[in-house]
Amino acid sequence: MIKKKLLLFFIFSFILTNIVNSAENDVYKKIDLFGEVLEKINKEYVDEINQSKSMDSAINGLLQSLDPYSAYMSPEIFNEMQTETSGEFGGLGIEVSMESGVVKVISPIDDTPASKAGIKAGDYIVKIDDIQVQGKSLSEAVDLMRGPVGSGIDLTVRRRGEKKAITFNIVREIIQIKSVKTDLLEKNIGYIRLTSFNENSGKQIQKEIEKFEKDKKVKSYILDLRNNPGGLLSQAIRISDFFLDNGEIVSTKSRKASENRKWFAKKGDITNGKTLLVLINYGSASASEIVAGALKDHKRAILIGENSYGKGSVQSIIPLNNDGAIRLTVAKYYLPSGKSISEVGVSPDIEIGEESDDFRIKTKTDNQLNYAIKLLNG
Repeated sequence: MIKKKLLLFFIFSFILTNIVNSAENDVYKKIDLFGEVLEKINKEYVDEINQSKSMDSAINGLLQSLDPYSAYMSPEIFNEMQTETSGEFGGLGIEVSMESGVVKVISPIDDTPASKAGIKAGDYIVKIDDIQVQGKSLSEAVDLMRGPVGSGIDLTVRRRGEKKAITFNIVREIIQIKSVKTDLLEKNIGYIRLTSFNENSGKQIQKEIEKFEKDKKVKSYILDLRNNPGGLLSQAIRISDFFLDNGEIVSTKSRKASENRKWFAKKGDITNGKTLLVLINYGSASASEIVAGALKDHKRAILIGENSYGKGSVQSIIPLNNDGAIRLTVAKYYLPSGKSISEVGVSPDIEIGEESDDFRIKTKTDNQLNYAIKLLNG
């Protein structure tokens, strides 16, 4: 009996070793094939090629075949990305991803050139100046959109519900993000608009809430997350915690069970449990969806607006030896209810369509904000 078991074990080990070796051989064959293709292109292609750029494109192609959010960043792009997260950078002011071979706008950021020009969440950028985007990588498209401050650029977009393409002329600017804007609305409603989750967002919101609470005038709050493309996970957790007294905020699940994590609220709601309404739309993504989803699941807030974007994955920035980096999806977000928001988003409790994309405070055409004010006023 023991001999039979040993025989089966050795047979299984032999088969498993052969499978592993076969898989490794297939990978090495593909690497050899890639080298052969690159050599043929270099020798036979009609024009002389830049081999370095070709290799960058190949790396990017590999990453973007995984999902729309994984990408290669050259040293220059990586350096600019680090500046963006700190709250000041040059450009158009849009968060983008790649979908169906073209650049998709996740969200324009408030008071930036793209937002002022009329770019909307969900727009597909098909041409940058006179250059077709189809066939280019996300990093190549982003490079085309970058340029000297004060210079103009034409973006041609396809928009849901529009039969014809729309072209916008936009002038590049230095983007200075003040991620938190507040106002005291009628009937003592504390209005907080959060436009992104950068490293200063939590401090800014806490400071503004403490001001509201110190004056003892505010009886309820509106948290406006519309057209907020997200940002730092740490800030999403911190801001959610401001409004919660306990319970899970978000969890992440990755390929490695040992790296799965959960974050919980600490005791103490700094708004003292006051009524809270949260505004979301299709441009609310990533960190915005974590905050909105956590507050909804804990029945701490009523969500008003439209279904959010559905970016429920975690990207890790992994530096490379060439001073560049890769952005790689390493996990997915899960709400306290256990639901994933990937490609689904967070649904509002009360669905109200947008009449205006102008999110300045107290605009007459802002359906969602006006509805929230009326709801709070009874």
